[in-house]
Amino acid sequence: MHGPARGPTLFAHTITPPGVVLTCSLIGFGSLYATIALAAEWWALLLVTGFRPERLLSTGGLGRLAAWAALTAAATYLTARLVFQV
Repeated sequence: MHGPARGPTLFAHTITPPGVVLTCSLIGFGSLYATIALAAEWWALLLVTGFRPERLLSTGGLGRLAAWAALTAAATYLTARLVFQV
């Protein structure tokens, strides 16, 4: 990745795993919930950006960001429901 999108992207890659672990430990969920959420985020990111994540920052605007957030929420909910049969 090149250009102005490189800095925020590297920061997000660096801070995401510890942030998810810390958040899940603070609210009392186990690591399986974190794994489901992270997997949903990355698959949604790949689907929304067409396997080029830099598009989320450089050419996508709020439309791609909203699509990514909605797809992530739906995938996380459905997968957790399937795994835990809630």
